[in-house]
Amino acid sequence: MCCFSVQTPAGLIARWFPRKVHVSATNIFARMTAPGAQALAYGMNLETDQEVAMVLPLPVVPGSGDDAVTFVDLSAHPRMFEQLSLLFDVPPPQSRSANDAMPRLAMQPTLVVHAIGSFVASYVPTRADFTRLDPRFRLPEVLFDAVPHYHDYGFAVFQLARGNVTVHPMAMTFPTRDPQRLFFPTVHVHDGRWKAKAGFDHALYYQTPRRTQPGVDQLDGDNVSWLAPTESFADLVVPKQAMVRRTLRGSLPNTDTWVAA
Repeated sequence: MCCFSVQTPAGLIARWFPRKVHVSATNIFARMTAPGAQALAYGMNLETDQEVAMVLPLPVVPGSGDDAVTFVDLSAHPRMFEQLSLLFDVPPPQSRSANDAMPRLAMQPTLVVHAIGSFVASYVPTRADFTRLDPRFRLPEVLFDAVPHYHDYGFAVFQLARGNVTVHPMAMTFPTRDPQRLFFPTVHVHDGRWKAKAGFDHALYYQTPRRTQPGVDQLDGDNVSWLAPTESFADLVVPKQAMVRRTLRGSLPNTDTWVAA
């Protein structure tokens, strides 16, 4: 869910993609790390001239309590999604062998990573618990009116610094209410109103035991990587297991995305 709250001299207000906040190139990773436990990592490009708080809904098991979510520090892996993307860029084996492709992967130019410091993160177990949070992070009731099916979700809240930055991934694990599916928070709420369609610029990455080997094929219509990752990224990713990617671009139905785990 793309929702940002900001603090103004007149008090707290919430803005959905206000003029001074621009988001692009959203990347999300998901994987079941244990039975009933999902990992989620979220990265994006952000342009804002003030501090903002971003809220991600989480389909936690109801009644899981204040400690249901464990935040994962990925500040040591700011290029995680760039590295995952490169796994899909190697040409097919018939035109170039996997051994030949590896140097090409290593020679990709290093992109600039903007330092944004450590996140300030909080977990809000229920809608009612927003009153227990720092006022900077609270959201108005109109949000829940716009997306009523979040009434029993939990919420991860991140404070983001101002500037024009590539946000290093925000990550967490949580007890999911649907262990058979991976959850990606892709709902957009604009101007306090939910709309049937929204503009998407998302790449969704995931790993599943249904596809363990890299190769020249697809899984449920999604692309499977040519190469397997070699890093675990704070134990979120399984090294040597295929990565799968789904790309969402353009005007699409405004819903969260679920993928078979």
